[in-house]
Amino acid sequence: MKKAQLVLVPSPGIGHLVSAIEFAKRLLDQDDSFLITVLVIIRAPFGPDTDTSNQSVLTTIDTRIQYITLPKVTPPDLDPFRSPENYVTSFMEAHKPLVKDAVVNHVMSKSSVPVVGLVVDLFCASMIDVANELGISSYVYFASSAAFLGLLLYLPTRQEQVGIEFKETDPDLIVSCFANPVPARVLPSVLLNKDGGYTCFENLGRRFREAKGIVVNSYVELESHAVSSFLGGGTPPVYTVGPLLNVNGHGLTGSKSDGHGKIMEWLDDQPEKSVVFLCFGSIGRFREAQVKEIALGLEQSGHRFLWSVRKPPPEGHFALPSDYSNFEEVLPDGFLERTKNVGMVCGWAPQMQVLAHKAIKGFVSHCGWNSILESLWHGVPIVTWPMHAEQQINAFQMVEDLGIAVEMTLDYRMRSDNLVLADKIARSVKCAMEEDGEVRNKVKAMSEASRKAVMEGGSSFAALGDLIKDMLS
Repeated sequence: MKKAQLVLVPSPGIGHLVSAIEFAKRLLDQDDSFLITVLVIIRAPFGPDTDTSNQSVLTTIDTRIQYITLPKVTPPDLDPFRSPENYVTSFMEAHKPLVKDAVVNHVMSKSSVPVVGLVVDLFCASMIDVANELGISSYVYFASSAAFLGLLLYLPTRQEQVGIEFKETDPDLIVSCFANPVPARVLPSVLLNKDGGYTCFENLGRRFREAKGIVVNSYVELESHAVSSFLGGGTPPVYTVGPLLNVNGHGLTGSKSDGHGKIMEWLDDQPEKSVVFLCFGSIGRFREAQVKEIALGLEQSGHRFLWSVRKPPPEGHFALPSDYSNFEEVLPDGFLERTKNVGMVCGWAPQMQVLAHKAIKGFVSHCGWNSILESLWHGVPIVTWPMHAEQQINAFQMVEDLGIAVEMTLDYRMRSDNLVLADKIARSVKCAMEEDGEVRNKVKAMSEASRKAVMEGGSSFAALGDLIKDMLS
């Protein structure tokens, strides 16, 4: 077969990078005629260096993929606290000349193999301009849900009709990508943001329509309603090719330290399907008052637990959380001693490997899309505790539209007046751990569907085949 080149441009951040790499690997597994280059942004100005995101680590993951690290750019003159999403989008737009230079001088000039596509992710829609300038096709790689994609594509239409941001007091939103009316309280915070956030995402929704195709990390069996909403209406072809997961755990999202080994050893000692796992993503963290409520709630539930507790960055710093050197400084007095026979408190945890363990029965999660896909892959029901980004609307979709999650909260946001109390936490954990009815049966069925989707003959396998034909045509 003839060879063809693709260039992927993920946003900074481990979640975006890992998902983009999984997409590249899946493409190569299905059709080895591609030569794929990933453009890597090592450091974002709003956080620490991502040490694991260097080329030496990346090249050990899959030698079929080439990585080019882009030079640093001057950070935008914007306040990241006013609208993080607008800040990131502006930061990515500043990379356009670097992306064009990399494609022309490090990809095109090094090979006679044609570049058939520039694949950009959520915050990189401005790179469609680079593709247009170079006369190559652009594709959007969307690492979130098909339903959230549908909401973004709806924003330009809404803007023409209403012309203002959403408000939390707005009536429920009727939008075709969700099966039920969506309360304003579960909309992503960015859509309520008057400091450039809403305008930024409304513009992203408009730019997405310019792409030749949109690739979504989801599968038809999970989001049939949302996927069907894309038929007609001027939307580019949407290819559901997921779930794209780092199933084997390459160590990109955290180091396999002594803590990792201790976690897995502890799980090995627990009875099958007896442990609830609490983990809130790479940036999830709570202030001390909430940590204490979680601890009390876990005690009240009476269930075994594995709890990943992260330390917030200093007040006013836009940075990733870190691990505590001493958990006793944040946990209730005597908690560790009282629960030493039934629970384990840890820092960073290897989430995918933990969810795969036979001891895990429930998962209290921030409802990031990757985490939802991982939990469904392993058939572990989620207890919803969304925090930021699109997590509230993910939680709403899982609970209300699909009935495959247990509701703890749908509209929690990282505000000082928000506190989920111990009684509610205990009830939700008990519900997930003791209920073996409809939710658990649906999750089990969705787990089987997710695995079939990516196999030869499955829906995602077929969608990826259609995408490959489009790229090579």
